[in-house]
Amino acid sequence: MTPNPPIRVLLTKIGLDGHDRGYRLVATALRDAGMEVILTGPWMSAASVVNIAVQEDVDVIGISSLSFDHLLIPGLMARLKTDGPENVTVIVGGIVPDEDVPLLLEAGVAAVFPPGSSLKELVVFLRETVNANRSGHLAIASTPVEEAIHD
Repeated sequence: MTPNPPIRVLLTKIGLDGHDRGYRLVATALRDAGMEVILTGPWMSAASVVNIAVQEDVDVIGISSLSFDHLLIPGLMARLKTDGPENVTVIVGGIVPDEDVPLLLEAGVAAVFPPGSSLKELVVFLRETVNANRSGHLAIASTPVEEAIHD
């Protein structure tokens, strides 16, 4: 039996948000958990993110937002549907007002992780989601996202 390849995660910032401390900490935690992490610089466009996701054959796109650039994510999700890889999981981390979370989830984002979220729960969520995607099953995390993001 062939072992599963490492989970490949693209961590990025879109729009004009240049704050990078949080997503660098997440990158370290994911690498420590055995995942391969592709870290872009800030100020990426949706087209660039989709192109990188295709070129790097990623399982996950993680978008960090500490300003209102999360409002660009529905456009990114639309572009992913037409030009992106299949079965890619998109997550968002950072400061997202509660009233904007439904907009992101309706656009297809798998989960939103606010500041203070548990890195351990993020790792568990990604492993479960990607393993389900790879096996062709509906991804359902054993820990409810509401609990995981506030841990």
